[in-house]
Amino acid sequence: MARVFPGLEQDQREDVDYGLGFDPQTGVIGFRAEFDRHFAVDGQCGTILRAYREHQMSRDNAFLTRLWPRVRQSLQRVMEQDKDKTGIVYGPMHNTLDADWFGVVPWLVGLYHAALRAGELMAIELGDNEFARDCRQRLDKGLTELDRLTWNDKYGYFVHLGDPKHPHEVGSYDGCHIDQVFGQSWAWQVGLGRVGHETHTKQALKSLWRYNVAPDVGPFRKVNTGGRWYAMPGEGGLLMVTFPFDRPEAVTGPGAWSANYFNECMSGFEWQVAGHMIWEGMVTEGLAVSRLIHDRYHPRLRNPYNEIECSDHYARAMASYGVYLAACGYESHGPKGHIAFAPRITPDDFKAAFTAAGGWGTYSQTRTAGTLAATVAPKQGTLRLRTIGLELPVKNVAGGVTATVAGRTVPAAVQQTDTAVLVSLNEDVELKAGQVLEISVVYAT
Repeated sequence: MARVFPGLEQDQREDVDYGLGFDPQTGVIGFRAEFDRHFAVDGQCGTILRAYREHQMSRDNAFLTRLWPRVRQSLQRVMEQDKDKTGIVYGPMHNTLDADWFGVVPWLVGLYHAALRAGELMAIELGDNEFARDCRQRLDKGLTELDRLTWNDKYGYFVHLGDPKHPHEVGSYDGCHIDQVFGQSWAWQVGLGRVGHETHTKQALKSLWRYNVAPDVGPFRKVNTGGRWYAMPGEGGLLMVTFPFDRPEAVTGPGAWSANYFNECMSGFEWQVAGHMIWEGMVTEGLAVSRLIHDRYHPRLRNPYNEIECSDHYARAMASYGVYLAACGYESHGPKGHIAFAPRITPDDFKAAFTAAGGWGTYSQTRTAGTLAATVAPKQGTLRLRTIGLELPVKNVAGGVTATVAGRTVPAAVQQTDTAVLVSLNEDVELKAGQVLEISVVYAT
């Protein structure tokens, strides 16, 4: 909804999450707004990230300026779980899986890292440099600590390091957990770059593909009977948690019942991983996971517009749009006049729709032996641009760039980092519906 109807989602942040659901005394965003005042680490970090996304889908800084004091306070509340300033949050940590988790939990810490990075960038934009430094220092320490504490080289994925004081509480522990690198998935969607160890993040996704993808969930569910049946025998899915190396110990704490979630296939989680796989170059795997969900909700079986997860029309299934963003390699930042594309599918001949602050349209590109030619064409509204991110084929170097708007040449410069190039226009360009920005990047010979 944030990408197609940004105004609605901005209202949700301002009037609900940071309005009736916000406690100005503590900085807690109610887990379920005014209905449930629980502090949930994943929900709180996710809302901070959503606030940054809504800022990116704005034309100027007005939204962020109004909301920043509350966003800052909500991030400070998460920082209270990081008392030693090591970039690691500790329990009890209530979360979307409806229980308190204890110890060092990779997916919750990873979301914290993404929120720290978003907090740093928002603070920099508004001149809150001291807070930005605090975010950066915690993040820098946390990246090393999370790897040291939870990466298991033998297993090839991140594990939940339990708290000895709470030995029987629910958790994924030595299991391969679907959301273990969720923070990095979020980071790609809002242009934060790397917020986790690159090699280990990619290996964790490969492990999810190896251990959690079941073309037929029947044999697994015959043994693991707890939980709800969102995928039936003969149907495939990406399981929430598997234990390929060690059998899980029985949990008896208050949240023990929620361990049944581990055996389920919930499409919101599956879509998240599918999109992340595509961002990281695992295109075939990401599309295969997407197809498993698609096949479960083929019209001959079920309503394709109602991916049942916890209830009918559950909103988390809209994470499917993240797969589309990943396929486009799409980023945007309205106040900065920035837009970027790095297609993961048919990059030599690509066309797709996009939505941005102020309007929507189509993007297309062709790549030949010597040139990348790209067009940005608004269909409705207006699009203010100053920088455009593109991606060259591997081993090519940008030699020069030209940019035209409605036949008028706009002076531009190009910078390159690895395969990514940033085209900077020397003036703001306000594209109206029907106008086309054409860019040509010539490879150096």
